[in-house]
Amino acid sequence: MKNFAVAGKLQEGKHQGALYNDSDVYKVIEGVAYALADKRDPDLEKRADAIIDQIAAAQQPDGYLNTYFTLVEPQNRWKNIQYGHELYCAGHLIEAAVAYQQATGKHKLLDVARKLADHIDSVFGPGKKIDASGHEEIELALIKLYRTTKEQRYLKLALFFLDTRGHKEKRKLFGEYAQDQEPIRDQDNVVGHAVRAMYLYCAMADAATLTGDAGLKGAMDKIWRDVTERKMYLTGGIGPSASNEGFTVPYDLPNDSAYCETCAAIGMGLWNQRLFLMSGDGKYADVVEREAYNGLISGVSLSGDRFFYVNPLGSTGGHHRVPWFGTSCCPTNIVRYIPAMGERVYAQMDDAIWTVLYMGNTAELSLKSGKVKLKEETKYPWEGDVQITVEPEKPFTFDLNLRIPGWCKGEPEMSVNGEKVSDLKTDKGYLHIGRTWKSGDVVRLSLPMPVERVYADPHVKADVDRVALQRGPVVYCLEGVDNGGQVRNLVLPKDSKPTASFDKDLLGGVVVIKGEARAVTSLDDDGKSVIKPTSLVAIPYCTWDNRKPGPMVVWLPETPELAEAPGAGVLSNGVQVRASHVWTTDTLTAVNDGVAPKASSDATIPRQTWWDHKGTEEWMSYRFPKPRKIDGCAVYWFDDTGVGGCRVPAEWRLLWRDGDEWKPVKLAEGAKYGTELNEFNKISFEPVETRELKMEVKLKEGYSGGVLKWTVSEVK
Repeated sequence: MKNFAVAGKLQEGKHQGALYNDSDVYKVIEGVAYALADKRDPDLEKRADAIIDQIAAAQQPDGYLNTYFTLVEPQNRWKNIQYGHELYCAGHLIEAAVAYQQATGKHKLLDVARKLADHIDSVFGPGKKIDASGHEEIELALIKLYRTTKEQRYLKLALFFLDTRGHKEKRKLFGEYAQDQEPIRDQDNVVGHAVRAMYLYCAMADAATLTGDAGLKGAMDKIWRDVTERKMYLTGGIGPSASNEGFTVPYDLPNDSAYCETCAAIGMGLWNQRLFLMSGDGKYADVVEREAYNGLISGVSLSGDRFFYVNPLGSTGGHHRVPWFGTSCCPTNIVRYIPAMGERVYAQMDDAIWTVLYMGNTAELSLKSGKVKLKEETKYPWEGDVQITVEPEKPFTFDLNLRIPGWCKGEPEMSVNGEKVSDLKTDKGYLHIGRTWKSGDVVRLSLPMPVERVYADPHVKADVDRVALQRGPVVYCLEGVDNGGQVRNLVLPKDSKPTASFDKDLLGGVVVIKGEARAVTSLDDDGKSVIKPTSLVAIPYCTWDNRKPGPMVVWLPETPELAEAPGAGVLSNGVQVRASHVWTTDTLTAVNDGVAPKASSDATIPRQTWWDHKGTEEWMSYRFPKPRKIDGCAVYWFDDTGVGGCRVPAEWRLLWRDGDEWKPVKLAEGAKYGTELNEFNKISFEPVETRELKMEVKLKEGYSGGVLKWTVSEVK
């Protein structure tokens, strides 16, 4: 907040934090607005008004408002559109201003937002500066401002930013990272930074709704199928890659290294809510629900004061929520999304109501023919029974459309005033009830909620021969704290039949899943799994890491071969891979997965690093199911010079196991241990017959290191 006071000459000082930090203040104000809309709180409103006074003071006479560029680089206003985040911050200010005016009736922040929007309109547009936003957000915000003020200029400016994107004849493009590789109507798959993509698609949906643009709708249909059918996790998480905080190739969905930024899940929820409102199709509401109960709400602890930026689907025990981040877009995004959940309970049009998310609530809706109060009672998502009491201000005819979620595979039951409705038929995921309603009418819906075994598309290599558990809309995971400290060694046999029960004392009260399982306790001398019967306990994924730290998995093997015996590493393509240390977001399977690196700095594929160990001696080994005769290997080193702390090692060597003794291989004449970048470093040596091969490395002083690929060659 101090940045605004300093920029407004209310305090002395210098700018603090990142150049986009203004946006986090705006998102908090937006969240406050939604909280005030639900219940006016004089103290909270007074605090918000004081912050708004400081924001207004920071606005320049010409309407410009950005504390970083005002205080640090005033000469560079609107010169770094790709990475400067000026338009991004402006968009969040506009969203906050609209929300605060709607909640409180106060116009001060809205006046600031309009003055800034007018300034932007004076800079950008036909005959002015031709450019697109580097981080999308301004587009959807300007459309919100248009809807609030009815000022046509704001809609035209939003459409300008959308239509300018991807046109290389007009400007230098920002590329796939910013969805700026081609015109938006020509895009048919999701690329680049996940949050940027979702905010762009929100604006495209808004624009299509207002203009009826079939080109925008057609592009979104193709992109939506690409995301949901090929690039979305079971939890609703999107964007597997840390390097671009976004998307890679279809079906690239690793679990331990999954990025799945909380902001991306929020963006996915916002976009699909818009798609639902455009179409009335329940498949979009299903995605909103998947995000809300899984990969979005996992971003905040049960105590509300610790946060995930990244939401992986597996952990060896080192991934935890923290109180704050240097870049804290995710906590502040959570702050604005959760208080606005009321927007996602019902939808209405003319004389029709649609349920969107089921939850206990009371609501009043103004339909074309009159007002209707609804009282919804349910223990959803733990139970599938929903009761809605209808209280119209007078008897009149309207439609009530009840969503039948996509996860509901059984036959739902429905009654009106105790009379069962038979021959239920759904259209776009909805049951339709059209009648003349009177006060006191009661609708009951019962959705079967068995424990479901879920399987991934077979193209997802990370989940082949694995299963996940889901009940209702809730995805489950296993934590070490409930399972004797170990979960990555557990197997859920195909004939196991897990059951669900509510535990009021666990994690604030949740449904847990329990079942018979097998535990791989070790590997024998032949590399075969030593197995014992056991039981497992699964909890909702969104509640993990709220207790004792430990490992976590979502996808469980159905056969022992894929389980990780304690201390035995992981199985990858029939080879047991072990290492002295594995960074929490890396994976040992990466070195043997057959995916070719583009360069030593390739951060788009999984990797194995010894981070955060620096200057130490480390190792990695391959253990084979039976002896192999080997005479060579090749190593593709990971090196992120310029962006990180990993370098090729200072030196390395190869050893083979002879009984209980490790022996160095004897290099062939002219062979040497190479550390070249951007290529496989091949070595040949006298043939050895062994069950295990080990690479020993000495990391450079002050640096860590890693391996992208390690191949071995057998004697033919």
